[in-house]
Amino acid sequence: MRHVVSALVQNVPGVLAHISGMLASRGYNIDSLAVGETEHHDLSRMTFVVVGGKDVLEQVRKQLEKIVTVVHVEDVSSRDYVERDLILLKVKAPAGNVRSEIRELVDIFRGRIVDVGPEEIMIEISGRENKIEAFVDRMRAYGITELVRTGRIAMVRSVAEAEPQELAEDAAAQAER
Repeated sequence: MRHVVSALVQNVPGVLAHISGMLASRGYNIDSLAVGETEHHDLSRMTFVVVGGKDVLEQVRKQLEKIVTVVHVEDVSSRDYVERDLILLKVKAPAGNVRSEIRELVDIFRGRIVDVGPEEIMIEISGRENKIEAFVDRMRAYGITELVRTGRIAMVRSVAEAEPQELAEDAAAQAER
């Protein structure tokens, strides 16, 4: 099973090496990893994709929570979430019909041509992993000359506004604590 885990971490030197090293030393393979600063300049969000059962997920979570620089860990894949991947690729595209065909495929996949050279073009596509894979498969026939991709990023969807009764029950439960 594929799990998307999000860790909010302190934005300090060495945190990525520390976390990835800890996971590797315990035998957990990271399928995908993306890291970036959050809306708070002193925090970064690390999004991991790990494969395994619930036991693997629980162990990864426990190990991450032990690290001092980790502020919060969340299993994003257990909730309703949006996931994206970004790819830049260069493909052979001599002027003429071939370039027109590629441009049409880029439009169908809702991508963008971000650079045009005399014999190749650079394309940007973002979306779910299966969309990215399908686009790459289509481009192979034209001759991919270079490809780079981000790791997956994910964010939990906003929840619908709670009913007034639910809000009152939540407030009462918190007051009892």
